[in-house]
Amino acid sequence: MSPEAALADLRRIQRHTVSIDKGAPIHGVSTVQPRQAETLAALNVKKPTIDAQLTLL
Repeated sequence: MSPEAALADLRRIQRHTVSIDKGAPIHGVSTVQPRQAETLAALNVKKPTIDAQLTLL
């Protein structure tokens, strides 16, 4: 896989924040597809998770 193709696949992984009726926000990461998981493994990169620092942004 080319670097461009790997970045295109990984760019589809998204972080989401949802708040309903002024409730506490819920944070999540989109589902990592098998091809994305293979790319992450090949690059020796961990699957993205909710990071405490992200909430500070």
